[in-house]
Amino acid sequence: MHEANLRTALRRRAGRPAKAEAEQRRTDVLDRALEVFLQRGYEGATVELIAAGTGASKRTLYAHYGDKTALFKAAVERAIELYAEPVGLKIIESDNIEETLIALGRMRLAHVASPVGMRLQRILNAEAYRFPEIFQWASERGSRPMNVLLADLLRRYAALGQIEVESPERAAVVFLSMVVGGPARLLQAGGRIDEAQLDELVRFAVRLFLRGALVRTGT
Repeated sequence: MHEANLRTALRRRAGRPAKAEAEQRRTDVLDRALEVFLQRGYEGATVELIAAGTGASKRTLYAHYGDKTALFKAAVERAIELYAEPVGLKIIESDNIEETLIALGRMRLAHVASPVGMRLQRILNAEAYRFPEIFQWASERGSRPMNVLLADLLRRYAALGQIEVESPERAAVVFLSMVVGGPARLLQAGGRIDEAQLDELVRFAVRLFLRGALVRTGT
């Protein structure tokens, strides 16, 4: 019995590297595929080009993904996996709502402007009209955790009587559009913003948002 258990354990141990190698191979193929789709566009990309860059054969890629469309969607899903905000995302919350929102805005902007965030946005901008589902995937898996976090944060500040928002969920969307949208689009277009400019842009957008949300006192 002991010998049989030992053989089973050895088989399992021997199988782990093979499984890890297969997973690494999969991610390498999908990362390379995304690069080709970014460089050539969906129409210009071919399975041959992707195969040439990975050392895999066309037959292998077709066996795993079926066709170019399935390979494209798998590559985008891989990019979304890398980009997705962690579910346990947290921010240090203080009594100063302005400073808290500035910290959150910076965090979100850094995430959007990261290399993987920029790559994902480029592919969404180029191909979402052809595959609208990929935009939905990115929204649900990539952006939703931050939206939920921000909505909860606004709800707590509203409960404290510091702000008035009819819908924290809609206010969260507006906030992120104001604070992150402009700088992110500029960066995605190849523009450059130094840290001081970025800080001022975030602070300005936060102050503008709060002018519409802060509770008015007096007459």
